[in-house]
Amino acid sequence: MSDYLPLLGILVVVVGFAVKLNPMLVVTAAAIVTGLLAGMGPVEVILTFGKAFNDNRIIAIVWIVLPAIGLLERYGLQERARTLISGFRRATAGRLLLLYLGYRQITAAIGLQSTAGHPQTVRPLVAPMALAAAEQQHGELDEETQEKVKAYSAATDNVGLFFGEDIFFAIGSIVLIQQTLATYDINLTPFQLALHAIPSAIAAAIIHGIRLVLFDRSLKKAAQ
Repeated sequence: MSDYLPLLGILVVVVGFAVKLNPMLVVTAAAIVTGLLAGMGPVEVILTFGKAFNDNRIIAIVWIVLPAIGLLERYGLQERARTLISGFRRATAGRLLLLYLGYRQITAAIGLQSTAGHPQTVRPLVAPMALAAAEQQHGELDEETQEKVKAYSAATDNVGLFFGEDIFFAIGSIVLIQQTLATYDINLTPFQLALHAIPSAIAAAIIHGIRLVLFDRSLKKAAQ
């Protein structure tokens, strides 16, 4: 029975998210609980945290990117993005997001996953530009419609990254798929898996592209 005690850390995550506590605090508390129930001492748990952080130093980039984005937003990055897109009279939210979808998939497919993302492009650039394009075409938007535009902006990034990155064979998800298939005696090289990811990426681009076109039409219909 004691072997199952560390699984109580999962319960901490479930309860923490259920009562809407800070996700970072919830995950940290769950990790500490798991470590202590597994027989580790408090110092050993902290050392494990430090080692994991040191072994994955790319995490530290977040602490550089976020303040930089915050300063740019403070000094008008979103406003400049909205002003820029307002100069293109034929720009619509759907067309803009279609371009971003293509950019996100192509760059992810060649291994440049970190060139875009929610904190560095969607929030400060893509979403404000999509909102400006929608307002330019359809006038002032209500709060619900604004939130939809933001949601489509975030979803476009997710679709582009998720289905684009698997085309790049030197990535952890490809290795995970390869090792999982190997347990069932299905032996494929990372390159073969990457090739098989291309049809899924194309299908995802077409399906989400249609959703963006339909979203443009719904905005136009609502404005009439």
